[in-house]
Amino acid sequence: MKRFSLRTLYLLAVLCVPAQADGPPMGTEADVKYAALLWQHLEAEELVGNNARPLEPFFGGARPHGMILEIVAQDLSVEQHTGFLVLKRNYSGEGVSVEEVARDRVRFLNSITVMYRREKGYDPDNQDWFWVKYQPDGSLFRNPKNTEMAGRIMKGPSWEQSGGCIYCHASAGGGDYVFYPEIHVPGYSPVQ
Repeated sequence: MKRFSLRTLYLLAVLCVPAQADGPPMGTEADVKYAALLWQHLEAEELVGNNARPLEPFFGGARPHGMILEIVAQDLSVEQHTGFLVLKRNYSGEGVSVEEVARDRVRFLNSITVMYRREKGYDPDNQDWFWVKYQPDGSLFRNPKNTEMAGRIMKGPSWEQSGGCIYCHASAGGGDYVFYPEIHVPGYSPVQ
């Protein structure tokens, strides 16, 4: 069995990291503008905002989304593109429970996280998913480096260290970046 030096292993690890699309992974001016446009379409579909239709809350666990979640998956048109959307409303806070969220969603809503399949070529290394983390009012969360969380939110060994949506969701079974087996991404053939 051949042994490699730590330097060689480090170089191999660096060379094996998948390439990402040109530019910063998230928070670019274009990403922020697209997130605002996406929010407008989510409001029009009554998925977010004051007129958001209630969904079925369920226990989701605490991190990274929330103790109680609501989820919707559907096609959504944004301008000339129709892509697949997975939206989570994330609820947390003292006294949060499925029953309490159903009674008072506004009180416990912490964030809305979205993965939206953009046009082919947006991020081919990661199946063209666009990621965004909204405040309940539609403004964007910022990571510890003060970068707005919209775009290719990735890199790093854990959510706590990097806010890495792609890093985490790449581990979802089937290779479609979706953890819920009941959600089927249109046009996607699961990895065998």
